[in-house]
Amino acid sequence: MSGTNPDLAILVFAKAPVPGTAKTRLIPLLGADGAAELQGCLLRHALATARAAAPAKLDLWCTPDAGHPALVTAAGDAGATLHVQSGDDIGARMAQAFAQSLAQTKYAICIGTDCPALTVRHLHDAAAALRAGHDAVISPAEDGGYTLIGLTRNEPQLFAGIAWSSDQVMAQTRERLQDCGLRWQELETLWDVDRPEDWQRLQRSGLIDERHEKPPA
Repeated sequence: MSGTNPDLAILVFAKAPVPGTAKTRLIPLLGADGAAELQGCLLRHALATARAAAPAKLDLWCTPDAGHPALVTAAGDAGATLHVQSGDDIGARMAQAFAQSLAQTKYAICIGTDCPALTVRHLHDAAAALRAGHDAVISPAEDGGYTLIGLTRNEPQLFAGIAWSSDQVMAQTRERLQDCGLRWQELETLWDVDRPEDWQRLQRSGLIDERHEKPPA
């Protein structure tokens, strides 16, 4: 795809919206099918937001494979290229995706699908930080993780030895950034949709309407 940011790639990491495996912490509230439907909604929202940022390249990195119809359809609608995540944990998979992307573009930004509060403005701010000379840019999450990370060069060590899915992810990543000698900028702290209270917050926020068609701001 072409875009107004010819030096930028956006990588969207996503799980297939399969009932029973998607948004498992919300299954008690929404049921397996409802949680999977939410995952599909968040996937489409993240891709629409990324597309609206007009990157030169938009990649959808999928797990467990790239064959689920919802992934194929969402990628096609957004003009994204499908890839399969590869690696023992999310850190290894992100490192692999960054290595591939940064071999083709000057800057790369990776987001997930759990943060509908992340907007086009955040993506533009992240790209601006990288162009301003920062080696990395990151947006912390309220739960101790992060919702966005951007890099100008591949640094596999940045993703190694992190206690993923814990409240230590951001703190440990700051240590890795220092260890790697990277100059980084942090954006505003955002929130993910993982727990029942997050779902209630999402409902109140109006970020995604009932038909899941609200465009990103």
